[in-house]
Amino acid sequence: MLKLLYVDDDDDIRELATYSLALDPDIEVTIAASGADALQVIGKTRFDAVLLDVMMPEMDGPGVLAAMRQRFTDKTPPVIFVTARALPEELQRLRNLGAAGVITKPFDPISFASDVREILAR
Repeated sequence: MLKLLYVDDDDDIRELATYSLALDPDIEVTIAASGADALQVIGKTRFDAVLLDVMMPEMDGPGVLAAMRQRFTDKTPPVIFVTARALPEELQRLRNLGAAGVITKPFDPISFASDVREILAR
């Protein structure tokens, strides 16, 4: 079972991502609506990967990644950024932060789970 945390401030996107990832019966998804919520959940549960929206109020995705590394140095899971900003330089900036990968929005709901698995398999 692949345990994922999906973090996004948009209710509709969280719902779509949860539905899309649930198409894979071997994926278990937990959701969080903010970076602060994500940090609380990560402190209590071990995840195989965290999918982070890049643009969120208060704490953006890169900020969450930095906080994860600072707080959970021994158990920081791989991060996949999910973003609507698809410019090549933005994608490269996110990869340079140490992300396992980047998925652009709007993502394909049918292939979302396999896209996540492909990134994690690299």
